[in-house]
Amino acid sequence: MTPKVSIVIPAYNNVRYIAETLDSVLNQTYDDYEVVIADHSSVDGTQEVINRYKGNPKLRILSATPPGGGAQANWNRVSSEARGTFVKLVCGDDLIGPTALADQVQAFEDNPSAVLVASQRDLVDSNGHVFVKNRGLQGISGLVKGADAVRATVVAGSNIFGEPACVMYRRDLLQEEGGWDNTNPYLIDEATYARICFHGDVVAIRRSLATFRISASQWSVRLAKQQSDQAISFHEQIAREHPGVISRFDLLVGNVRAIGMSYARRLAYVRLRKRMGHEHAVESTV
Repeated sequence: MTPKVSIVIPAYNNVRYIAETLDSVLNQTYDDYEVVIADHSSVDGTQEVINRYKGNPKLRILSATPPGGGAQANWNRVSSEARGTFVKLVCGDDLIGPTALADQVQAFEDNPSAVLVASQRDLVDSNGHVFVKNRGLQGISGLVKGADAVRATVVAGSNIFGEPACVMYRRDLLQEEGGWDNTNPYLIDEATYARICFHGDVVAIRRSLATFRISASQWSVRLAKQQSDQAISFHEQIAREHPGVISRFDLLVGNVRAIGMSYARRLAYVRLRKRMGHEHAVESTV
């Protein structure tokens, strides 16, 4: 029987967190869903932890994704295995709340024009301690036009939709758009959401339904600079392709804010460095 929702997990060097992630997705108040997971040839024992969950009727464990291709390779692989009408990608160190699926499916059912539903999230350190609550969705609330949501994320200079665990979207539209957009790799999620948004409306749930973990493997001073450069490239692409949505002034504001966010990320890295779990970081081989 085809499930309504597919949760897809592209795991990679998440040995410390993957069990907690799997527990969060396998303990939902909503029942009509499947979970698909593939490890991207981790070197830290992630696959061994995943194998402990064999036999769970909701879980399909794929063979290891071969090394290479960056995040896009495993994100596309697990997404292509999804069978549900709706898809939610959850990275291997993030969490979703027990009502996340129920609340987001209800939002789709209440709003037939919606193509994407996003929630706020809490930010936690490597030990799971919350340091920011209810983050995200700046400038949007409830049902909004997809184009307006894209404009809001450009003007904000950062990804207002949040990380993948915050978002649920229609599987057919992800397929229609050719899978995850890796034009600017650090914005693979935001850029893909934007493409989906142009197909319809967005529902913004202004409460936290997910948890995003800030860890040493994700953040560095170098990454912060690359993120701002790629954000500007993404903004300019949207402005070229949708000139009626993004004005020159929107583009200017968004680019300035993206640069400002890069400095904020650097400051955050310095302030949170001791909380990011550097002792658990594994150098990327993908």
